[in-house]
Amino acid sequence: MIIMSDSTHHIVPYRTYGLILLLLLVLTAVSVAVTQIELTKWSTAVALLLATTKTIFVLAVFMHLKFDQRIFRVMAVLIFLLLAVVIVITFLDYAFR
Repeated sequence: MIIMSDSTHHIVPYRTYGLILLLLLVLTAVSVAVTQIELTKWSTAVALLLATTKTIFVLAVFMHLKFDQRIFRVMAVLIFLLLAVVIVITFLDYAFR
């Protein structure tokens, strides 16, 4: 069992936070720009891909998942896989009606 006082803390430089913030702002601008383009059936897929990319950056850097124990990363990946399965099942239900 790991006690919190035994764990080490990773200090992320402010520059990294600033770069990730800029990247998130650029990805947000891209997602807004994509809504102006008519992509028909691909609009939702592109929006979900951009949102997933932004979520991964937030989880990895701002929530320190990148520097945490491996079990937390595995659990986060499993949650994303479960979410993907639910989304695919929903799309399949919508597609075959």
